[in-house]
Amino acid sequence: MEADIRFPFAKALTPARGGLSTCARFRTGVPILSDADPRSRLTELETKIEAAKGGSGAGKPRRVEEHSQAQVAWRMVTELVAGLGIGFAIGFGLDALAGSEPFMMVTFTLLGFWAGVRTMLRTAREIGGVEEAMAAEDDGKRRDDGD
Repeated sequence: MEADIRFPFAKALTPARGGLSTCARFRTGVPILSDADPRSRLTELETKIEAAKGGSGAGKPRRVEEHSQAQVAWRMVTELVAGLGIGFAIGFGLDALAGSEPFMMVTFTLLGFWAGVRTMLRTAREIGGVEEAMAAEDDGKRRDDGD
């Protein structure tokens, strides 16, 4: 004859009438296991998410290329300051190694300034190209709507 040894919480872990133990119902307030089909639950969840997003999503998606003027200005200032800082640091380090106090620092600071200005101009060209492409796209849409 085998001894009937049970886990102390066996009653709480055995399925009750609703398919869940009383203990699990008490903790969550809702049954963890459901008789509903997972696909129907997924469809229901997708419907709720779509409703929370505000409809069918027919709104115009935001473009990644669009930048505000403040963002463009800060980008250009950062590029200029980075060029100056890097040039100054390289010049200062070379002056400390070579012992030619202000010569390398001034030279590399000017080179850093030149590199920063070049990078700023490249950014301005890039932003201008994006704006021109967007304007051309808008013109194309207007022509299509007008025909």
